[in-house]
Amino acid sequence: MTAQTPASPSPRGAAFAAPGRRRVLSGLGGGATAALAHAAAGSAATAVAAPAAVTATTADDPVLHLLRRATFGPTPALVAEVRTMGTTAWLDAQLAPTTKVPDADMDALLTRWPRLGWKTWQVRERLAPGDTWAVMDDLLEAHLARALFSRRQVLETAVDFWTNHLVVPVPSSEVWDSSHLFQRDVIRRHALGKYSDMLIAAARHPSLLKVLDNADSTKKAPNENYGRELLELHTVGIGQFTEADVKMSALTLTGLSVDSESGLFSYKPQRRYVGALRVMGWSHANTSAEGGESVAGGYLNYLANHPATATRIATKLATRFVSDAPPATLVSTLAQVYLANATAIAPVLRALFLSPEFAASAGLKVRTPYEDALATVRILGLTPPPVTTSGDSDLRHLVWTLHGLGQPPMGWPAPNGYPDVAAAWGGATSTLNRWNFHLGVAGNWSLTSMKRPALSTMLPATLPATYGALVTALASKLLVTLTTVQRDAICRFLDHAPTDALTAGSAAVTWRLPSVVALLLDSPNFAIR
Repeated sequence: MTAQTPASPSPRGAAFAAPGRRRVLSGLGGGATAALAHAAAGSAATAVAAPAAVTATTADDPVLHLLRRATFGPTPALVAEVRTMGTTAWLDAQLAPTTKVPDADMDALLTRWPRLGWKTWQVRERLAPGDTWAVMDDLLEAHLARALFSRRQVLETAVDFWTNHLVVPVPSSEVWDSSHLFQRDVIRRHALGKYSDMLIAAARHPSLLKVLDNADSTKKAPNENYGRELLELHTVGIGQFTEADVKMSALTLTGLSVDSESGLFSYKPQRRYVGALRVMGWSHANTSAEGGESVAGGYLNYLANHPATATRIATKLATRFVSDAPPATLVSTLAQVYLANATAIAPVLRALFLSPEFAASAGLKVRTPYEDALATVRILGLTPPPVTTSGDSDLRHLVWTLHGLGQPPMGWPAPNGYPDVAAAWGGATSTLNRWNFHLGVAGNWSLTSMKRPALSTMLPATLPATYGALVTALASKLLVTLTTVQRDAICRFLDHAPTDALTAGSAAVTWRLPSVVALLLDSPNFAIR
């Protein structure tokens, strides 16, 4: 019998369901409950403080540290690849993905969502009235597929970062016909390119113009929403501008609109404010409505290249990839790299991942629910099933699972994006939902149509002699480093001492194997990113 098709639950099996797992986790030395409860209750600095043993063990392996941060979760195959290439060579290839990281399997997988290649007019003409959100569903599925299965992992983490920076919520009635194009032409195209190019492309895209109300902004009735969010969230940040700057920012962006018939970007000179403009240190005579689009482009370029924007982008990147309270020295260095490279993003990421501050940050980030779910799927070796029709039901199911975990892709409704610190994600309900997801996937009760290796393949070729050795071997396979206290707690869950003899018929390697694997995924060591 494989671990994926466990025997019918017995009274003994029922006794070791989720409540038993929760009791064991609460008893782990420096365990998951403590690590994640701190995240719910304390400051960001307190929230990310893992037990000393966790920090010590994760800091020992720079390859695992890099892959926990620069990808959506290490796998044994990826660890082997990086050890063979070397971390710097691997990183350099990842930062030039189109030329240095072939991804033929991903390209083939993406053919499941042909509607993502549709233009706006095709979406409008081809979708039935009751199916208008279909392309947005496709977008979310493909977004998850790329994060899970693409070899271009640094690109995918960058795409996720920028998706959470220039926020266009999906699904939404405002972007049903254009959100897939925003992702393709604004976020994905420029994710490792220049931020100035991304910012200007966003300002010319119907999705952002609709979401931030600029499509209807006019010289007589300027809407300040985009003008404010551009300053506060997309570029220089709070404290760098005044309310007068916000008003002038809104006027500078008038005319950038959307054609109601085609749904495409349209510059409308009749809506354009004409007259002198000044925002912070930028100014323009702005004497002609016809030249307004160029003026707006110059303004956006000024903001993208502003030192305060460099500091803000550097801070956000360091918060995402280094720690919830990144060192000022690192932020300063990254801001300088950003400006020295004319807002290019790849050099900033390279400087970040090769910095001493990054090397010293092992154990100082905790996975969000989204990151935890994706890392779970990756480490258990799940792959997409073959299909003959468009879409993927398990990826659709995963989207809804992430809703239940509180972090669906592109699901944050406000323009400030999902929180990127542990304190936002450590509540009891969120933690319990993660644990239940781990057990569901490990037991093949969730995401059941995906192909996966039998869970028994995680067992060593030669069965370990003791329960303690079994837990250690499984932890190694899952790339989870355990303390002795944590190992012993899992053995107690199995009603055995670590030194007890293990046999091929033991429940721990048959019907209870999914629970053991799930417990390891529940550990604080797996939660560490």
